[in-house]
Amino acid sequence: MTTPFRIAVLASGRGSNFAALLAARDRGELPVEFVLVASDKADAGALALAREAGVPTLALSPRDYADRASFDHALFERVAEAKPDLLVLAGFMRIIDGGALAPWVGRMVNIHPSLLPKYRGLHTHRRALAAGDAEHGASVHFVTAELDGGPVIAQARIPIGPDDDEQRLAERLLAVEHRLLPTVVAGIAAGRITLRDGRVNLDGAPLDAPLDCREGKLSR
Repeated sequence: MTTPFRIAVLASGRGSNFAALLAARDRGELPVEFVLVASDKADAGALALAREAGVPTLALSPRDYADRASFDHALFERVAEAKPDLLVLAGFMRIIDGGALAPWVGRMVNIHPSLLPKYRGLHTHRRALAAGDAEHGASVHFVTAELDGGPVIAQARIPIGPDDDEQRLAERLLAVEHRLLPTVVAGIAAGRITLRDGRVNLDGAPLDAPLDCREGKLSR
């Protein structure tokens, strides 16, 4: 009997990307087991979604710890107890201490709403519009100590239209994120996507550029 690939999720908000992962699992597209959803906010919607789905949850408050590093180490110690094979940051709105995340490099991914390396950090939709970009997108990358700077696995793109404002662009991109993240996680769970010597590999071969995700499929 094959042991299911184990995933823990960190989220700070409503949990729409976690919901997309759950939906992909329920459709049979993501053969994984969700072993934990953890948050820095006790009222995060992602925790409610997890409880409804029967997934264990954890909420820790940063205010209960002396500093960021203390909180992050405590959080990751608790996450490790769930023995996940992969940790997915799905709207986790904190900069993580480098020492806390070091043991997870290569086993932790994040989804970010921009075409990295463009627009690391916050307000990505606003910044893309202000720059007059013709297209926008989302990236899934391996997490390192550099903010939104780890090796990019895959990206999905959308054109920016003349009627797009910040809210409309964010809504349009979110639908793309909900296809991109489960597709990448499925590739990792299947052993096709790995991180070796600081480079993303697909089927054992290093990538020269991020994979392109279209219609839920990855291509070079």
